[in-house]
Amino acid sequence: MASNAFAGLLNSSADRHSLFDDAQGIVAGSMLAVLGVSLLSGAGLLAGGTAGLAFLAHYATGFSFGLCFFVVNLPFYYLAFRRLGAAFTMKTFAAIALTSVLSEFVPGFISMAHVDPIAGALFGGLVIGAGMLALFRHRASLGGIGILALYIQDRFGWRAGFVQLGFDGIILALSFFVASPFIIACSVLGAIVLNLTIAINHRKDRYIAM
Repeated sequence: MASNAFAGLLNSSADRHSLFDDAQGIVAGSMLAVLGVSLLSGAGLLAGGTAGLAFLAHYATGFSFGLCFFVVNLPFYYLAFRRLGAAFTMKTFAAIALTSVLSEFVPGFISMAHVDPIAGALFGGLVIGAGMLALFRHRASLGGIGILALYIQDRFGWRAGFVQLGFDGIILALSFFVASPFIIACSVLGAIVLNLTIAINHRKDRYIAM
C-alpha cells in the first residue's frame, strides 16, 4: 500500500504533473529566481514586479530583501485564491517562502564581487525569466504582479510577459528616487529581457501539462 502511494506521487502524464514534478519545479524555479536576483543586486540594479517593490523597500528601510519580498506579496494571496484556486495559491506561497529564505542565505555562499550593470541586466533578467517559466509551468508564480499577469492572460488572452512589462515600467519609474539614470536604464533592460523571455516562451497551447 505504501509503495503504491509513493508511486502515485511520482506518476505524471502528458497532461498532468505529479506531486514530485511540482515540487522540483518550484524548487528549481525559486533557485533560478534567487540567482537572477543576486546578479541584479551584485550590479546594483533594480527589478520590476514585487521583486522591484521589495528592492525599493529594502533600500528605503534597510530591512532584508527576503523579508521585504515576503511581506510585499501578502496582499496578493487573496486574488490568487479567488481567481486562480487553492492549489495555485499554495504552490505560489511555497515558491515565495522558499525564494525569501534562499535570498537570505545564498549571498553567503555565492559572492558577486563585481557584476557589470549591462551584463547583470542581460543575464539576471534571463535567469529570473527562466525561473518564472518553471514556476508558471507548474501553476505557481513569484506572487504579486505575476499573479495579476497570469490572471489577465487567462481572462483576456493578453500575454503575461507584456502585461508584467507594463507594470514593471511603472515600478522602475519610481526607482528614479533611489538610483542613477544609467542604473535605471540597465534595470529597464533587465526587465525587458525577463518579460520577453516569458512572453515568447509561456503559451498554454505549447505546454498543456497542469
